[in-house]
Amino acid sequence: MNILILGATGRVGSQIVTYALHDRHHVTILVRTPEKIQIKSENLNIIQGNVLNKNDIVRAMHGIDVVISALNTDGTTTLSDSMPLIIKAMENEGIQRFITIGTAGILQSRTTPTVLRYQSSESKRKSTRAAEEHHKVYDMLKQSTLEWTIVCPTYLPDGESIGEYRVERDFLPVGGVKIYVSDTAEFTYKLIECNNYIKSRVGIAY
Repeated sequence: MNILILGATGRVGSQIVTYALHDRHHVTILVRTPEKIQIKSENLNIIQGNVLNKNDIVRAMHGIDVVISALNTDGTTTLSDSMPLIIKAMENEGIQRFITIGTAGILQSRTTPTVLRYQSSESKRKSTRAAEEHHKVYDMLKQSTLEWTIVCPTYLPDGESIGEYRVERDFLPVGGVKIYVSDTAEFTYKLIECNNYIKSRVGIAY
């Protein structure tokens, strides 16, 4: 399979690259600074570019079967600014499957099911800025023709993969407080072979 991974230098993205290369998929990554990529593989195609540049996005999409985005918010609007370019390029190329990392804040609230977690008392985060960015992406994807899935982890520390975790469509699993980066990356990667969560958000936690 030909997989494009965006956000490949981040904590989750770099592990998704490792999983995909381990299974001998052809992986393309679009990165601003190729020097950050330490992995060497004949199946890895590194394109230097920026997700905010329409031409770079279009160039990276050629021949791709599935796109995985691990772009984070990083205190900027890069995520919501790049998403219209990504969606349009995918639709133009006829690429259907899009898997992206979101945040548990954009899952439905259990206490107030008419709103999202970050809009309710359920969320403990003081700042809602990151969740607002992910909410914009969620709204854009709902209006697209893509077969999208948003993986929505709660607190994301580093740690050795446990390999067992709970997932739930549209909600955070009850009592879930954390999920390691490694297990989040594994679940996200496995979605390339799974159609269970098309056009859905998926909460993930231990």
